[in-house]
This record gives sequence, C-alpha cells and structure tokens, in this order.
Amino acid sequence: MKIAIFGKKFDDAFEACLNEFLLLACSDQNEIFIYKPFYDFIAANTCLKIHKPVPFLNHSDLPDSIDFFFTFGGDGTFLDAVKFVRNKNIPLIGINTGRMGFLANIPKNKVSESLHLLFSGKYSVEKRKMIAFDTLDNPFIDFPYGLNEITVQKSNNSLINIYIEVNGIYLHTYYTDGIIISTPTGSTAYSMSAGGPIMTPDCNALIISPIASHNLSVRPIVIPGEFEIKLTIESRNYKFLATIDSQTAEMKSGTVIKLAPAPFTINTIIFHTHHFFNTIRDKLHWGADIRIIS
Repeated sequence: MKIAIFGKKFDDAFEACLNEFLLLACSDQNEIFIYKPFYDFIAANTCLKIHKPVPFLNHSDLPDSIDFFFTFGGDGTFLDAVKFVRNKNIPLIGINTGRMGFLANIPKNKVSESLHLLFSGKYSVEKRKMIAFDTLDNPFIDFPYGLNEITVQKSNNSLINIYIEVNGIYLHTYYTDGIIISTPTGSTAYSMSAGGPIMTPDCNALIISPIASHNLSVRPIVIPGEFEIKLTIESRNYKFLATIDSQTAEMKSGTVIKLAPAPFTINTIIFHTHHFFNTIRDKLHWGADIRIIS
C-alpha cells in the first residue's frame, strides 16, 4: 500500500501513540509518504524511525494512487489536509490529538484497533460534500473550496450588511457580525456554536447561520445542497473578512461572492463499528450528568 502521513508538532504524551502507528503501518510492503515539516519535527525531537520515507510538500508531490492519507492532530489539521488530497479521491483518516475530534475521530487509545479494521477492509468510504467560492480577484484561487464552511465577517467593530440571494431569489439582507454557510460536515463546527442545527454527513443540504444578527428574529435556515448562493457585502469601513475553513483573506466592501456545490467530494473512512450518532453523543456528552463531568 501507499500511505501518506500529515501532521504538525505534538507533545511528548503523543509520542507513544505515533510509535504504535508507525510499527503497524510502516512495513516493508508499504510505501510511506510524509509531510516534510512533520518528518523534520519527528527526526529532531524523537527517536522514532520511518522506513524509507518519501517526503512531500504539496498536492502535486502525491500520486493519485495513495491508498490512505492519515492526519495527526485535531480537526484543524484534518481540514488543512484537504488541500493535499483535493480531487484525487484519496480517503482521509484523522487520528485525534486535539479536543473535539469530529473529523479526526480516532482517539489515541484506538489506533491499533482502527488500523486492524482498516487493513482488514472493515470500513466504508463516506463522501463529504464541499462548497466552491467564486468572486472576481479570488484570494483563494489556489484552493477555493470548503469542507466545513465559508464565512464572511466584519473586520472591526462595525456590523456589516450581507445581501443574500438563493438560486436567484432574494432571501434577506443581514445586518450582522457575519454569516456562516455550512456543509453537513461543518454543522458540528462554527455553525453549531452560532445556533445552527446538526446534520448527518450524508445530507444534501447547506445551512445559512447568521453570527450575532442585529435582528433577533433572524434564525438559521437549511436549504438544498445543490442551490447556489450569492452574497453582496457592504461595510462602513470598506472591508470585511472572508474565510474558507482555515484560510482567511481581507476583501473590499461591495464584493459579490458566489457559492455553489464543489465539483468533487472528499472521501473519509467510516468503520463498521462506528456511527455518526455515537460521535455526537460522546463528543457533546448527550445524556451525561454534567455534575459528574465537571
């Protein structure tokens, strides 16, 4: 197999987990591609060894024939990895060293169990929908796609006006701190913290969630996933911030942004012993006694 590994810095407590992974994954039969800054960190700070690693720095260094792409970190690291796999149909798998872990959902104590399930074929591939971001002078031209969400937000203390059309029909002009356009994958991220609903990843829908709207009757709304959204943003200080997952850029007031379904999906791995309902129940402590948790 061909296996890619992507990660960032980690503390000493995670070294044993990474060592366990390397012992299982780095056999003579597997070709290991590893993100060069991550490899350099491992070489400088640990005694861990990787058998004949092939370093990579960007998506063009990775062949389309990679079998699995592993991330080591939290959900932010997982989102950063999307720019490497792009439309290659390479399955992404996240080993969680962060906190919540909705995307990087393999905990440190489940690495061995998860790899045995993976290498024995006891998994399914789940396709995650993406949003495409289009505008004149696009600051995200290298990779204008979001797996979690696309947001526009004020850049200082002044609220912004966001005029929204959905499939050519006027929806509303939001006077607000910002707006979140979320995929089902991102429904457990920023959108949820702004009061948006949780959706299962296989839904074909988008969520429009205002951020601290000046009109308290304005609520999040769910629309079909194939609809196109047009945003026109006006700001009194002549600029605002646009964000695609972990990418952020400052843009000029009056900019028109068009959002549409991306022409490809991102493949993630789901083990047969796992279900999304288990994840949200565990991560959000549904049914747990908060007096015990605290």
